[in-house]
Amino acid sequence: MPYLIDGNNFLGFITPSGFKDQRAKHDLVLRLRVFQKLKGTKVILVFDGHPDPNLPLKTYREKKFLVLYPAPDQNADQLIKEIILKQTDLRRFIVVSSDREIKNFAQAKGAKALNCEEFSRQLRKSWKEIKKAREEEKSMSPPSPLEVDQWLEIFKGKND
Repeated sequence: MPYLIDGNNFLGFITPSGFKDQRAKHDLVLRLRVFQKLKGTKVILVFDGHPDPNLPLKTYREKKFLVLYPAPDQNADQLIKEIILKQTDLRRFIVVSSDREIKNFAQAKGAKALNCEEFSRQLRKSWKEIKKAREEEKSMSPPSPLEVDQWLEIFKGKND
């Protein structure tokens, strides 16, 4: 399911001082990038204002992960509404914002709306899944060549 995220709204929720912190947008983009890869879904992140020079747009303009900024004569809310209107199957489209107007608009058009708190929980759950998978991967990794040699030496001595 594609996610359309009201970037400034979500950033303000997860990092109250986020607008003052230069790295906050970048950190959010990196976290959402991992989420997108893990879920294998499309993520469209819309920020207010001018493009951030610390976020090279070419890096974040892929088919499944987009960081967008509104045109100079519009705001992020207007861009989000335009994106919603262009969708063909809104039943499987999720809009993330705690902005009541955006949520109501999305739901009226047939999209699912999540507030920032609900989406934040989904992100945390995804991170836990990643950590658990990595732990399982570590415990199930095959022995290294050195370990194999050591075990062969141990068993070789027992057969003599």
